[in-house]
Amino acid sequence: MSNLQNYWPEPIVRVRSLSESGITEIPSRYVKPLEDRPAPVTEFDPDVNIPVIDLGVGGGGGGGWPGSVLGQVSEACREWGFFQVVNHGVDRSLMREMREKWREFFHLPEELKAEYANTPCTYEGYGSRLGVEKGAVLDWSDYYFLHYLPSCLRDPNKWPALPPLFR
Repeated sequence: MSNLQNYWPEPIVRVRSLSESGITEIPSRYVKPLEDRPAPVTEFDPDVNIPVIDLGVGGGGGGGWPGSVLGQVSEACREWGFFQVVNHGVDRSLMREMREKWREFFHLPEELKAEYANTPCTYEGYGSRLGVEKGAVLDWSDYYFLHYLPSCLRDPNKWPALPPLFR
């Protein structure tokens, strides 16, 4: 990991290690200024929900997604930055199994996870920050980012060998 440290403008600190260290306050480098925080929700509004894209609506099989689904995805990305997909056809047991494999990965010793660490040149791999400038406010999370498509961006060396059967 010492070579990896040379890529980043500041020391690498994994959020998991911070959260398990016994600290009683979140360090200030992870706290966004008040003006950058979302406004507090004072009451529940049942009409405000994250976008849900239903791939089972409109018969999206055969020749690709119907135009209305593409429009919904486009709008959700522009307006919200994310969305939830339902009726996508991915088996629930496969989703549970993958979630468990990722949990196993994040519970591995730090030196094993560090073999897959990202750099500012590519966010692909294991990381704890999304910014590369010195003094930036950091996200309170560790993450793993992989390219799957397009295949020209995919780096099989970034796909973890542990836990077993993960690849």
